[in-house]
Amino acid sequence: MMRLPHFTYRAPRTVREAAEMLAAPGGAMLVAGGTDLLPNMKRRQQVPATLIGLRRIDELSRIANGDGLTIGSGVTLTQLVRDPRVRASYGALWQAASQIATPHLRNMGTIGGNLCLDTRCNYYDQNYEWRKSIDFCMKKDGDTCWVATGSPKCLAVSSTDTAPALIALGARVTLVSAQATRHIDASDLYQNDGIHFLLRGPDEILTHVRLPAMAGWRSVYWKLRRRGSFDFPVLSVAAAVKFAADGTVEDARIVLGAVASRPILAAGAAGAISGQRLTDETIARAAEASAKPAKPMDNTDFDLTWRKRIMKDIVACALRELRGDDVREMRRKLSKMSL
Repeated sequence: MMRLPHFTYRAPRTVREAAEMLAAPGGAMLVAGGTDLLPNMKRRQQVPATLIGLRRIDELSRIANGDGLTIGSGVTLTQLVRDPRVRASYGALWQAASQIATPHLRNMGTIGGNLCLDTRCNYYDQNYEWRKSIDFCMKKDGDTCWVATGSPKCLAVSSTDTAPALIALGARVTLVSAQATRHIDASDLYQNDGIHFLLRGPDEILTHVRLPAMAGWRSVYWKLRRRGSFDFPVLSVAAAVKFAADGTVEDARIVLGAVASRPILAAGAAGAISGQRLTDETIARAAEASAKPAKPMDNTDFDLTWRKRIMKDIVACALRELRGDDVREMRRKLSKMSL
């Protein structure tokens, strides 16, 4: 049985109180649902001296209307899935949240936790004894990336479902520390480094996600995984398209997940459909362009060359769904869900 290490637990009532606790010396970490952090602690991947619980901060558990939608980072994934405003206007986010883990874990896991989800790797996500037997890895306690032994940086993969969707939707996030508050694009929260993948400061709390009004936009999220539930994505695509009155594409964003240490914006794929109708030909060009920035590594499920090849098919499916095609059968085959 894997047991949690000893730690001190603190439960602030306000964001300011939490930020001051986080700024204090001693090695504290934030916890909301704990569905990722607590298993990591059992495997000794993360061993904070103090956990700062965010569940008692009421302002982080609300969804508010405005010029778009403001979502507190403590809103659970189940709350997102059940909110009719999310389903009606932000389809990619609704589909992404619906496909995370299991109902039990969605009841606990939060949008903020999923955005800050630790990167994953076959060599890293093992128990302490297994990792010790191979001399650890660069991400924790070692010096070598076992995915690519000559790599100067960790290649653990981003496995968050909601981040690609939120980036495609043009979301922004709020980061609060004891000294300042800043607002950044969701895409600027990440960098392509398996260890230092978050550009959130160690003293910052992600408090809110702000989604713009999406009049004229449609969005979808597709996820490849081995099982129909619980599994992390081994490949994902979020696509958002703004249509003109004549059916041409005014603007588009296509984001690839689980192919690098951060979500990847496929600008070439989006450019292939901008100003065009979503014909079979333009969809094929966009799908072909999407494969160029995708560089999956051999650190997760399925063969990496197959994952890169099927990326084109999943992008094509996403764009056909946005066009209005009936893709339910293909979604059942790939996502193992009807959404």
